[in-house]
Amino acid sequence: MAAAMASAAERAVLEEEFKWLLQEEVHAVLKQLQDILKEAAHRFALPASGSGGAVKQENFVLGTSGTDQVKGVLTLQGDALCQADVNLKMPRNNQLLHFAFREDKQWKLQQIQDARNHVNQAIYLLMNRDVNYQFKTGSEVLKLMDAVMLQLSRARNRLTTPATLTLPEIASSGLTKMFTPALPPDVLVNFYINLNKLCLTVYQLHVLQPSTTKNFKPAGGSILHNPGAMFEFGNQRYEVSHVHKVECVVPWLNDALVFFTVSLQLCQQLKDKISVFSSYWNYRPY
Repeated sequence: MAAAMASAAERAVLEEEFKWLLQEEVHAVLKQLQDILKEAAHRFALPASGSGGAVKQENFVLGTSGTDQVKGVLTLQGDALCQADVNLKMPRNNQLLHFAFREDKQWKLQQIQDARNHVNQAIYLLMNRDVNYQFKTGSEVLKLMDAVMLQLSRARNRLTTPATLTLPEIASSGLTKMFTPALPPDVLVNFYINLNKLCLTVYQLHVLQPSTTKNFKPAGGSILHNPGAMFEFGNQRYEVSHVHKVECVVPWLNDALVFFTVSLQLCQQLKDKISVFSSYWNYRPY
């Protein structure tokens, strides 16, 4: 009898704790998540409150720990490269090539655009309820956390996982038409985000003559193609002879990645607390 009473009392305490968790702590965590993600949105120049304002331009100097074949300055404005000024030293004859974006062109960085959109969606999920709304079940909270974590994971993955492209895809990209003077036919360029860095890869090409004895094997998709990679474009076969990769750190991208990590941890911690209640005496609030 005493044991039964103790069990009932423990269950009552547990139910009271769970009620407090749903009514108080969940809302505190959601508010914390909103604040963190609004900071992340601010880094992406995404006005969380809908207020406008021009996005400032930032200049970044490209660098590498290897050779100095490629040097340049990139101008970033939010999710757009609005200027690229690049010098390329050709290894065959040490000829110095200079190319820059045309004044009427800018290049949208889809990775930043997508990450920003996922952050915005996560904020929408967190705010999409009446201010006095009360959660009634643990499963309701878990469902919300899963949805928010999905958006945050997608935002992070867009910055940490550049797209894999084939060389013909790079060659046919609108990026090749951005420059003045026009890029020579034996040079390809690609811009992408990798973690907190803005990267530029320059491929120098060698035309494969029809009489070549090389066994032609077209390269597949890759983030970074190596020398020796072959491809066909415009009825002409090419081989990559030199690859130059230069990059610059974008501090606010690093901030955004930290915000994503902290937010994902908060979501998981809340999920863990909800799950604890389901493990006691088969107590299942959801």
